[in-house]
Amino acid sequence: MNDFKNLEPKDNFYQTSLFFPMPVVMIGTLAENGETNLGPYSLVAPYYIAGKGYYAMLLECRNSSNTAQNILRTGKCTINFIPDDKKYFKEAVRMGWPGDTTEEKMKDCLFHLGDGLMAKENPNGSFPKIVEEAFQVIECTWMRELDHAQDDKPGELNGYPEPYHDFNGITSKFGAHFILRIDKILMKEKYYDSIVNGVTAKGYPRVPVDYGYRDSKYFWCSSFKKPRPELLPMRETSVASVRYAADRLQTDVKFTDDALAMLVKVPRIFLPLVLKGCVKWAEENNCKLITPHEMEIINDKRAKEKGKK
Repeated sequence: MNDFKNLEPKDNFYQTSLFFPMPVVMIGTLAENGETNLGPYSLVAPYYIAGKGYYAMLLECRNSSNTAQNILRTGKCTINFIPDDKKYFKEAVRMGWPGDTTEEKMKDCLFHLGDGLMAKENPNGSFPKIVEEAFQVIECTWMRELDHAQDDKPGELNGYPEPYHDFNGITSKFGAHFILRIDKILMKEKYYDSIVNGVTAKGYPRVPVDYGYRDSKYFWCSSFKKPRPELLPMRETSVASVRYAADRLQTDVKFTDDALAMLVKVPRIFLPLVLKGCVKWAEENNCKLITPHEMEIINDKRAKEKGKK
């Protein structure tokens, strides 16, 4: 018999009924007067991560908040990841008080604001500014058309009437979910270099973690500690297994054994996708036989594409 006890979930279960580690971010939106409004959030997560032709984040929030009302009106926001610093977390908690206007919360704000890449590339557009102290920022656009949420409008501050959407827009009387297409990922140079050139423990940003649970008096935050690496298990398959997968493709493109040997470390579940990517490159380049030389070109192309993203 284990020693777990049943704890019934209550509203805001991630705060009332769990210790749930989450990021600490400042969401930037545009207020009606054009000023950037910052609001602290932890209910953010990756949403579309592959296979859609674009990438997206999910934000959950109270639908009467400045953040939700501004997204409903403009469709634009920034997700600013602030570093682990006691003064920054204290400022984030201060700026999360419900009911404060943009003017009240942004007066004497500790964070400094500047233009993001979207504003620089689209000088005639209107975009919320980014937090200069952040170690990374995601510039986003709300995907209004998903779940038929395009008709959701700002203005209801005492609860929205039914009907509600399932996963995007106004999802309950007091709640909202926003699927946010990623327009740009901005990163400070030190951490950009770490991701592109190889991350070490020293190359990780100091990331604060919100504990989720809070009592009636405090928000709780965990301080950053140096990350600990753990080697990935490397399971090599055989060239014969890779050959079997390659021969099952409906294509005239062929692979040499030496080329297939370069794929023995690819996990089996991803192997068909990788092989199809190689075939696509070959067909686009009028190549009928993939040798190690072509594989090196393909791998170099993938590395460059990853660097651009």
